[in-house]
Amino acid sequence: MSILTLLKAKLNWLLSGTRAEQSSRKMADAVENGASPGRGAYPGRGFEQNYNAASALLKERMNKNYPDSYHARLGSQGNNAYDHGEERAYAIDMVSAAIAQALRNGATVREAAEAGAASVGI
Repeated sequence: MSILTLLKAKLNWLLSGTRAEQSSRKMADAVENGASPGRGAYPGRGFEQNYNAASALLKERMNKNYPDSYHARLGSQGNNAYDHGEERAYAIDMVSAAIAQALRNGATVREAAEAGAASVGI
């Protein structure tokens, strides 16, 4: 390969990279300014709101199955307090991951909440 061919290839690579960078910058600016006609590169703009809504749907079910209290009783006899902290923390981690994954895969809020519930069997 001659030096001229090598320089020509490098120049083409440099110019095409610069054009791609300019194009992507224009697209990003359009999305940030709201001027983009289609969906942006980041479709999860409402992810946090959807996540919070799915978590709120599950809150009562989680509280029923994993009490948020150190003194939750196992039975009616005696003073047998049981710490549900570790079980609850594990369940919250599992539910959180399942909700986030479902939302990233395009699920609705209700579908994400059901996926979270299914992840811990409630």
